[in-house]
Amino acid sequence: MNLPKLARGGHIGHVNRCLSGLPASQSELDSSRLALIFYCLGSLDLLGAVQAKTTERERISWKEWIWEQQTQGVHGTGFRPSPFATPDSSTPKPYTDYNGPHLVMTYTALLALAILRDDFSKLDRAGLVKFVRACQRDDGSFSIVPGNGETDLRTLYCAFCICDMLDDWSGVNVEQALKFIETCRTYEGGYGQASFCEASGGPTYIALASLHLAPRAEGVLPLSREQREKSIHWLIHNQHGSGGFCGRTGKPADACYSFWCGAALKILGAVDLIDAESHANFISRCQFKFGGIAKMPDETPDPYHTYLSLAALSIFPPHLPDQGPIAQSWEFGGLDPLLNANEETIKWLRDHVPMR
Repeated sequence: MNLPKLARGGHIGHVNRCLSGLPASQSELDSSRLALIFYCLGSLDLLGAVQAKTTERERISWKEWIWEQQTQGVHGTGFRPSPFATPDSSTPKPYTDYNGPHLVMTYTALLALAILRDDFSKLDRAGLVKFVRACQRDDGSFSIVPGNGETDLRTLYCAFCICDMLDDWSGVNVEQALKFIETCRTYEGGYGQASFCEASGGPTYIALASLHLAPRAEGVLPLSREQREKSIHWLIHNQHGSGGFCGRTGKPADACYSFWCGAALKILGAVDLIDAESHANFISRCQFKFGGIAKMPDETPDPYHTYLSLAALSIFPPHLPDQGPIAQSWEFGGLDPLLNANEETIKWLRDHVPMR
């Protein structure tokens, strides 16, 4: 198979432009700016371009802005998505029900700060544990904000990641959370977003990553042998004829599921079953001519699909026989499949986030 060159320079340009500003058509993302920053910085990190393609002044300003989103209150401490719900850019203390910390954005904030090599001296660790505790519900699931809001496997995964980063699980009823995950498992071997929902690639990754992050007694496995085999069977059959992965049975391939399904297979020790060359060909066709990667060929690129496509390639790059510039463009460093970030960034995080 003759692969074209991965347009690394174009993808760096795309996410750098998105860090500077987005068009008016993307104004709905204003309430998710922290996630957007993670996808942009994460893409630069995977491409080895954080230091080379951004200035020190930019990196300092991004860190300052992220820390401005850390907010404290009655439910503990976390990061809000952006200052969109406040009259000015200052952090309200204490927060209200409308501008408090957000579980998913807190997870992305910690990863973004690690990518920027922050020392985390400003992190309120005890408040963060309290915040996670306030988000857990009686059934073991987690709400996206304390006390109310949507609840599904995404929020549980983010809570587990935060506890793993802190190396402190005191704020979580792990046993009850694992019971909730089990209610989301389907007969196919995948997992739905919530109990009794259709299996999908994203929730399946999230469930499997959470099961492997959770602390367990020695000798207790996250899955039985039968469960593992059934999950592998369902995931690998999601690789589409186009080379990409579909999220649900019978759906078209979408570049984001390259990560969700591929990382899940990596967690299960079955990544070698993926046709990595066919997958790389699919991603190559999702590249936009001016940079960025779209969900599928001939669509508009965005930081979300750009990052997850690059993350997938970091897990299972194509095996190319020559070592020329084309082959080199498809080479990546390692990626931690459980926390979803560059391995060096996760090492930095583990050295600086836990209470010492």
